[in-house]
Amino acid sequence: MLPADPAILLSWVNTKLRDEYPTLDELCAAQGADRAGIEAALAALDYRYDPARNQFV
Repeated sequence: MLPADPAILLSWVNTKLRDEYPTLDELCAAQGADRAGIEAALAALDYRYDPARNQFV
């Protein structure tokens, strides 16, 4: 289950991307998460996924 709070979600996702998953797609597949939902929640905080950095910036 993903964190509901967007700020906590940002930290959680970036940590998972840094430590465990080489791409956002792999994180979503492994966690059973909706990529569009994650991106929408973090876009509300003005963060976008940068595949070259493999993190939300």
